[in-house]
Amino acid sequence: MSRQVVSTTAANCSPPASPANRSLPTRRRLPLRVGRPRASPVPHLRSAERRGSVAKDLREARIAETVVLVGTLDTKGVEYAYVRDRVRDHGVDVLLVDAGVLGEPLTLADITREEVARAAGVDIEELRARHERAPALEAMGRGAAAIAERLHAEGRLDGIAGLGGSGGSAVLAAAMRPLPVGVPKLIVSTVAAGDTRPYVGASDVTLTYSVVDVAGMNSILAEILANAAGAIVGMVRAQAPPLGAAKPRVGASMWGITTPCVTRAVQRLEELGYEALVFHQTGTGGRSMEGLMAAGVITAAMDVTLAELAGALLAGLWPAAPDRLEVAGRLGIPQVVAPGGLDFVALGPTIPEQFQSRRLYTHSPQMVGLRTSPEECSELGKTIARKLNGARGSTALFVPLRGVSLISTDGQPFHDPEADDALFAALREHVDRSNVELHELETDINDPAFALAMADRLHELHDAWARPDEVT
Repeated sequence: MSRQVVSTTAANCSPPASPANRSLPTRRRLPLRVGRPRASPVPHLRSAERRGSVAKDLREARIAETVVLVGTLDTKGVEYAYVRDRVRDHGVDVLLVDAGVLGEPLTLADITREEVARAAGVDIEELRARHERAPALEAMGRGAAAIAERLHAEGRLDGIAGLGGSGGSAVLAAAMRPLPVGVPKLIVSTVAAGDTRPYVGASDVTLTYSVVDVAGMNSILAEILANAAGAIVGMVRAQAPPLGAAKPRVGASMWGITTPCVTRAVQRLEELGYEALVFHQTGTGGRSMEGLMAAGVITAAMDVTLAELAGALLAGLWPAAPDRLEVAGRLGIPQVVAPGGLDFVALGPTIPEQFQSRRLYTHSPQMVGLRTSPEECSELGKTIARKLNGARGSTALFVPLRGVSLISTDGQPFHDPEADDALFAALREHVDRSNVELHELETDINDPAFALAMADRLHELHDAWARPDEVT
């Protein structure tokens, strides 16, 4: 049975009549001047500063909030028309962006596929002629991202949503990730119950599982999509109350095995007037923290937990990004670092054959830890030194000589003095002390004295960085 084009008319998509929305248009064509999306993995916050910007003024001048729906209208136009109408039922305006390529759209778009392709610097007819799925998805994702960023900058995007399978979700995620943290982003997808890292990345994209495929309206999908429409409307209308005066933000890296250290250090930093943002080191956590540094949201680093580097060395479950531990230094912001968690490489429940004879620790039914060897610890020490030596800002490395985690101290399952000594020796040998402070403390990493020493030194470094004219 063929699927019919759903026209955008007052009869089937207008919101309920009310003084607030009676004058809303049911069709709009928006010619856009667009640019390429930013490359930063985690953009800046939708913060108090942002709310005072020109974009916010433009939003407040409009009658209603606007949700941007991005999707492939050649295959899912009927479903998108349904979501559009449900959003408008709540009195929220909708802009429909067509990111399809091959077939004819099944519902009319406010921003056409031709405009999306041009935003990516390609021609839609050329994409059609090539009949190559992956390049088409990549191009339309880039174009949708450029359009979404432009709409947000112009105050015409309060939230963004979409629905699809693996291909459509890839386009949607590419369009959403460059938007600032805090801008509502929602994808209804068949892949939401699987590995979502390729879609979410280090952003705040929200996914909900569609249960059934997004392949024709039915009673189950109707409930899911109606809920999604209500969810994006609720997110758009929600505002976080102010938490008080703005404070400098510190990014802190943490794992369960370094939690006591980070908890005490954060308490101390809050006493000193900072807002601490803690990031769980799961591969994505490091990317999120350093992305917010690159965006200017975080202005100091308390990088206690470097376990992602061990994960990258041994192909663990949660590896670091290639530039992990380099971003703060490149930006010149103050950082205090410790080799926390380098005893532990996270593996899945199935242990690779080459590690089965090694020292292992069952952390949970889903994760087993591998103890790093002396040779591996030596290599990690060299890596840390190389990354920190290039820092342009004040950098202090704190080394806990009695253990780098809760489970590596005397009597614990990963206690290995030989491996720790190899790590510490590599740091001593390769750290450039003309550029990096090296502090060795006769404590384990979770000793409160170690945490306080790190926090107090970071405060001193940040104070000097924030007020350079007062430093003699």
